[in-house]
Amino acid sequence: MPFYRLDGVTPVVDPSSYVHPTAVIIGDVIIGPHCYIGPLASLRGDFGPIRLGYGVNIQDACVVHSFQDLTVQVDDYAHIGHGATLHGCQIRSGAMVGMSATVMDKAEIGERCFVAAHSFVKTGDRFEAGQMIMGTPAKAVRALAEEEMAWKHSGTEAYIELADRCLRSCVETAPLSQVEENRPSIHFDTKVATKQDTLNNN
Repeated sequence: MPFYRLDGVTPVVDPSSYVHPTAVIIGDVIIGPHCYIGPLASLRGDFGPIRLGYGVNIQDACVVHSFQDLTVQVDDYAHIGHGATLHGCQIRSGAMVGMSATVMDKAEIGERCFVAAHSFVKTGDRFEAGQMIMGTPAKAVRALAEEEMAWKHSGTEAYIELADRCLRSCVETAPLSQVEENRPSIHFDTKVATKQDTLNNN
């Protein structure tokens, strides 16, 4: 796996967490318990520290990078969607950053907030807990409903389970040349997937 020590500082990964072999982890990065780090994610602790709490997922092709005198802090149960960028920011417990969204230096996303897909959170912006944040530049547009926050929590729990599944059974392999008889299939909860797609596009 591509882990790199830098200036004598070695990344730390809790044994219960899964880091995909194509992800790159450099320097001052600490990944807490039951996290999932997806394919092609880049976590660069070369200018400042990166800290992930319990049950965080950093999905495919995300970029997490700090800046001088700043620490990227991603607290427990935070959920970072495909292709998002976190730079020198704070993501509080239970928050979700949508696909291809960007959160910039010294910004703080409050507990259980949602940052909508493709949104841009400017340097230094701060948001109170439980807000839907969207736009370029991003603004808080409304309070989230309890059912929305509960739905997000169930999605994060699915990624905690995925980390465990990957630790148990995800291995590099050669593809088959044809479909075998009685082929097994993988099924995800489509109710969760459908609602996630809807919210990410709002």
